[in-house]
Amino acid sequence: MSTAAATVLPETDLMSKFDGLIAERAALLAAGVTDPFAIVMDEVKSPTVAVIKGRETILLGTYNYMGMTFDPDVIAAGKDALEKFGSGTNGSRMLNGTFRDHMEAEAALREFYGTSGAIVFSTGYQANLGMMATLVGKGEYIILDADSHASIYDGCAMGNAEVVRFRHNSVEDLDKRLGRLPADAGKLVVLEGVYSMLGDVAPLKEMVAVAKRHGAMVLVDEAHSMGFFGPHGRGVYEDAGVADDVDFIVGTFSKSVGTVGGFCVSNHPKFDAIRLACRPYIFTASLPPSVVATAATSIRKLMHAHNKRQHLWENARMLHGGLSALGFRLGTPTPQSAIIAVILNDQEQAVAMWQALLDQGVYVNMARPPATPAGTFLLRCSLCAEHTPEQLTRVIGLFEAAGRAVGAIG
Repeated sequence: MSTAAATVLPETDLMSKFDGLIAERAALLAAGVTDPFAIVMDEVKSPTVAVIKGRETILLGTYNYMGMTFDPDVIAAGKDALEKFGSGTNGSRMLNGTFRDHMEAEAALREFYGTSGAIVFSTGYQANLGMMATLVGKGEYIILDADSHASIYDGCAMGNAEVVRFRHNSVEDLDKRLGRLPADAGKLVVLEGVYSMLGDVAPLKEMVAVAKRHGAMVLVDEAHSMGFFGPHGRGVYEDAGVADDVDFIVGTFSKSVGTVGGFCVSNHPKFDAIRLACRPYIFTASLPPSVVATAATSIRKLMHAHNKRQHLWENARMLHGGLSALGFRLGTPTPQSAIIAVILNDQEQAVAMWQALLDQGVYVNMARPPATPAGTFLLRCSLCAEHTPEQLTRVIGLFEAAGRAVGAIG
């Protein structure tokens, strides 16, 4: 008795779905343009200057808002921890991965924010991933701004809550969406202080009031505002005077703090239970001690960085005013944050202008969908407190030349 030969099916190439992206990138590079998404920093000389392809370049496309990456005290703290504890933890926070400096970083966060609780995550992405997926469960609702960061959306996808979106920065639409939900259901409204693509600020005072009227808890991501919004630099929520009504603040060390990592702070009496239930906290390696040591030192210095805050806002006004006067279309009518977005007609114009700026020694971010709102192509400038007036004067002059060359301004 014979057994029929098993049928062998042709293999399906799982990578074929990326053919469109591969072709688009190949066409871009064939035109002789530097890949905007593969820039290599050969040397970083300061918070505002790097060497790229042998050229000294003004950095206007990093999130080093407060210029803490080269602070002598921050660097010294990292070196000390590296020598005392080695290069890594080799474990998660739940096992062997909590060192002295992890506790110091959480203590610094409690001091900075004036909260009773603080949890450090390995990245800002994981902080949002963990909080969205852990806080809100089946039968409960996350209500979020349509322009929310990818980490927020990914956290929602990882969890079991119902997700409701409202129009970007629309208090009216938030109110309407909340009004349609069951009154007795658990609800979390997720907002961002500053939205990273256009640099616009959320109307937190009005939005938080609406959320509380509907019985919802509130989480605000202050990644792009920590350090320079509010009297203590805590963020837009402090500046808006709604600290008592916000339940959770998420942030990152990779922006104003100048290193890497993420966190959430809260005054909720049960907040520490998140450590026992949050998978992105439990099942990942903890940050190296040298990293959290730099974070703790930087956070404590940011508590007193009033002059830096003032200078950063002066820089934002100078760049926004200069580009606006030249006729560029910007993401906000006034300088609302340390992000100045220059909106261009299409990808071709955006890439050409980005390349012209890079060739003359200015690095900015080129952004396109899906990172930006649909159909929007822009160059994103991220200011630093360490940028000098002379650097910004040069930047504005180079923007004028590049903008005229590609037809972005007359």
